[in-house]
Amino acid sequence: MTEEKTIYILDTNILLHEPFAFLSFQEHDVIVPMTVLEELDSIKDRNKDVSRDARVAIRALEDCLVNATPEEVLAGVPIPTQQDGSKVGRLSIFNDYTLEQTAGKLSFNENDNRIINTALHIQGTRKTRKVVLVTKDINMRLKAKGAGLKHVEDYRTDQLIDDIQFLTKGYHKFSGDFWQQVKSCESESEGRNTTHYVEKSVFPSAYMNEYLLDEGEHFAGKVVGWDEQKLAIADLGRERLMSKQAWGISPKNIYQGIAMDALLDPSIDLVILTGPAGCGKTLLALASALELVIERGMYDKVIVTRSTPEIAESIGFLPGTEEEKMAPWLAAITDSLEVLHKQDENMEGSLNYIMDKANIQFKSVNFMRGRSIQNAFVILDECQNLTASQLKTIITRCGEGTKLVCSGNLAQIDSNYLSALTSGLTYIVERFKDFPGSTTVNLNGVVRSRLASFAEENL
Repeated sequence: MTEEKTIYILDTNILLHEPFAFLSFQEHDVIVPMTVLEELDSIKDRNKDVSRDARVAIRALEDCLVNATPEEVLAGVPIPTQQDGSKVGRLSIFNDYTLEQTAGKLSFNENDNRIINTALHIQGTRKTRKVVLVTKDINMRLKAKGAGLKHVEDYRTDQLIDDIQFLTKGYHKFSGDFWQQVKSCESESEGRNTTHYVEKSVFPSAYMNEYLLDEGEHFAGKVVGWDEQKLAIADLGRERLMSKQAWGISPKNIYQGIAMDALLDPSIDLVILTGPAGCGKTLLALASALELVIERGMYDKVIVTRSTPEIAESIGFLPGTEEEKMAPWLAAITDSLEVLHKQDENMEGSLNYIMDKANIQFKSVNFMRGRSIQNAFVILDECQNLTASQLKTIITRCGEGTKLVCSGNLAQIDSNYLSALTSGLTYIVERFKDFPGSTTVNLNGVVRSRLASFAEENL
């Protein structure tokens, strides 16, 4: 009879992705191969962003095993748990260097192979237990299966949704006409602003700042509050949304209209823009930044940063300022600036004039930690490549009077350790959907060109 407890063997990338992952397996046992500790040790001193996660993981493991004897470390130490009950998981270190090369095992010339061989050995010696190798490396999962390991899994504890199709879009589209679904309504107006109070049964799953549209293209509103019976909806008006302007740019579809509404709203501290390449995320964010900084004087500066694997680790120590080193990676930003520069017929001078006037600063993600950013419009582009902890680091840098725009395309993730479901962008979309100071907008539709639109739909 198979015992209830499962044995989970962790790969290095799990602890880099989530340093406290070994605490997430409830009453089950967790084994960390010696090779994983060696890899963490080699990574912790590399002066890269991931090195911090390696150091945190090492300290967390040491805190759990600090009072254990060598024999207890090999046999297993109870894992700290907040749950009551007799079932407590155990954490142990396995010395995989004691294994011998035998027929049927992978060669020991690669660390991945050593970890797989550890799982195979434990599977063979503890036949009454379910043994699972947990890794985010897809190729390693395939190799483990091919080598004869019965159970291989990805780390999914940090996933907030099971399918990317269920990710919050930031708007809800009613079938037919919105008003045909409203049985009773009370309205109040203040100037040009009108708020409708409708029965909550019309849209029981609403959340703060969610936009409401209908297929009849007659209504556009935004949820601004609710109680047990009523839903408060601000009437935005489709025509008013489509007539919005920021630095000479007007929305090309209703999704850009609601995005621009959120970007220009000073009461919204965080705007999350998702969508395919060419939908206008960067251009709308930059146009709104110039409008709010130069024309309206609501912020003192524009800070632009963008995540790529190279930037996230280091920008190097070659000659040049931080802005000069970042320039090749921020070509998308400067391209958008050139488009906006051409839109302004009255602008005299060069592109540098706009950058000086708006006090646009290009910063590296690597150097955002520890800062306190005040009275700034911050644009974080390509943040689908950041983990939840990295995004938390940046969001917590934003002080009073700062507006943060996070944009990204979950179909273009470059990180080896992230998927659309585990990306930090997905995480903040779900975590912040009920926060009254944030808005999410999925920019549905490619407007860059008919060529880009065709490629997005057919390739």
